[in-house]
Amino acid sequence: MYKMPIILTCLLGMFVTTLAYSNEPDEYTDRFLAVKKYFADIEKKALAEPFKGVSTSDGIEADLFKVGATGVTTAPIVKAAKAYLQLLSTPELIRTQFAIDDPEWRRWFNVDNGIYVRQGLSLKEMNKEQKAAAWEIFKTSLSAKGLSLSKDIMKTDKTLSELNGHGFLDEDLYFLTIMGIPDNNKPWGWQLDGHHLVINFFVLGDQVVMTPTFLGAEPAVATTGKYKGNSILQAEQDMGIAFMQSLSESQQKMATLSSRKVKDDMLAGAHEDNLELDYAGLKAAKMEKKHQSMLLDLVQLYVDNMKEGHSDIRMEQVRSHIDNTWFSWIGEVKDDSVFYYRIHSPVILIEFDHQKPVGTRMLNERGVPTRDHIHVIVRTPNGNDYGKDLLKQHLSNHKH
Repeated sequence: MYKMPIILTCLLGMFVTTLAYSNEPDEYTDRFLAVKKYFADIEKKALAEPFKGVSTSDGIEADLFKVGATGVTTAPIVKAAKAYLQLLSTPELIRTQFAIDDPEWRRWFNVDNGIYVRQGLSLKEMNKEQKAAAWEIFKTSLSAKGLSLSKDIMKTDKTLSELNGHGFLDEDLYFLTIMGIPDNNKPWGWQLDGHHLVINFFVLGDQVVMTPTFLGAEPAVATTGKYKGNSILQAEQDMGIAFMQSLSESQQKMATLSSRKVKDDMLAGAHEDNLELDYAGLKAAKMEKKHQSMLLDLVQLYVDNMKEGHSDIRMEQVRSHIDNTWFSWIGEVKDDSVFYYRIHSPVILIEFDHQKPVGTRMLNERGVPTRDHIHVIVRTPNGNDYGKDLLKQHLSNHKH
């Protein structure tokens, strides 16, 4: 499977940041277009691979996900999505609505709009009524915490725009698409796609799958501008290092993949739907109960971005595999360290990564990972990202 060189991701961001300062726009444009094409080719190659899902080198573990009733209604989400679609013109519908099994699910990228062309309508181009209806979809799908986090991530693009003067960074440049036809029984879903915020939300009856979800921020804490004081993913950062520090010295050693954090370490980001990743680090089965509980609390922090009830179902799934859940770490373990951690089980994969500066590169010329640039990915391994395992089971039982 193709692996995107991390350095090229960084270089592309640097090219975009440099635009505001370039004295040779023609030369810059040529370089920019070349790198933009490179990323388009990467996506094309990734989509040419049939979806398999994140797995270990042993292959996909079967029979982990079952179609069935959860008792947690999705009716408000269906109602909100139907109301939104009714507000769209025919040209807007063509841009917005795709088949339930369309490759559009996998066409997402957490970079900014200067680099990547997205489908659907952005919040910026929606009229007032459409925008309110779009937010109703998010409100009925996400918890108050998840909704607040999404808004705060959007605000960071305003801050980054203020710092760099880029017109393709804006708190409303986030695009909504609908997959399938919203229905109380049939499969459908929605996707929100934009810089540092991507949510894939699959619905089948009263079951939901909210992965892949990408969360990020730069700057993670705004010190200037319209949203001064806005902070992103600080609890995820602080709870992560607190958990690592709570482990014994021998357990920390088992969890540590490297004590040096010198690069971007996320593995399961965009275009990595079929990533092969073996378990590594410290296995929860070797932890004391108190540490297993702390690890579950850390997972809960991410799962709680889903609506209450649905998050409970998801956590039951995670708990059932706690003995085969692994925690790994890159970096030092000081209070102010930069680091990467991964939580990996058959049913959930979470990566938290302090990254090199891109949008704030002018403020950090050293180009080393910083707490001011954070990336997070949450996935469902073994074939159920985008709810694809549930969809496959549904289609096998309901011939269309």
